[in-house]
Amino acid sequence: MNHFIGHLHTVLIHKKEVYILCKKCGIPMQGICHDLSKFSFQEFLPGVKYWTGNASPQVGERKDLGYSEAWLHHKGRNKHHFEYWTDYVEGKGVCAIQMPNKWFVEMVCDRIAACKVYLGDKYTDSSALEYYYKARSNYLINEKTAYDLETVLKFLALNGEDKTAIYLKENYINNK
Repeated sequence: MNHFIGHLHTVLIHKKEVYILCKKCGIPMQGICHDLSKFSFQEFLPGVKYWTGNASPQVGERKDLGYSEAWLHHKGRNKHHFEYWTDYVEGKGVCAIQMPNKWFVEMVCDRIAACKVYLGDKYTDSSALEYYYKARSNYLINEKTAYDLETVLKFLALNGEDKTAIYLKENYINNK
């Protein structure tokens, strides 16, 4: 029961943080609808089983199975993940596609919120950038999307959340 409550609490706190950020960026409905697939059996049950409170349950599922069924389900249904934006291109194989702006902004909000939830008191405005730097060599991400993400995360590290939300709203939402 502790894992059930813990996972549910983590998901709800994360959703709340994403909503707050999405609202600041001018996309409140995306904040409301964010990660609804986490309540599906395919994602929620592994989330409960592998919940630790300090890392994504997908980490535990990957250690156990060698991959994460919950993640495969999640990324295929949520356009705010750059992993969603891949497709097979004849003669090139699997390619990363540039993310549309509204999903890009939600992705940034998601990354900030995840860092806040998992790092707690250790969170700083540089946390999402530091996480990006640690993981980016493993990403299959569109070049423009990667450039924009790094640019926005650097902006966040230097200017804080409120100015970053204004920057995202002005440059990615209002200036489509």
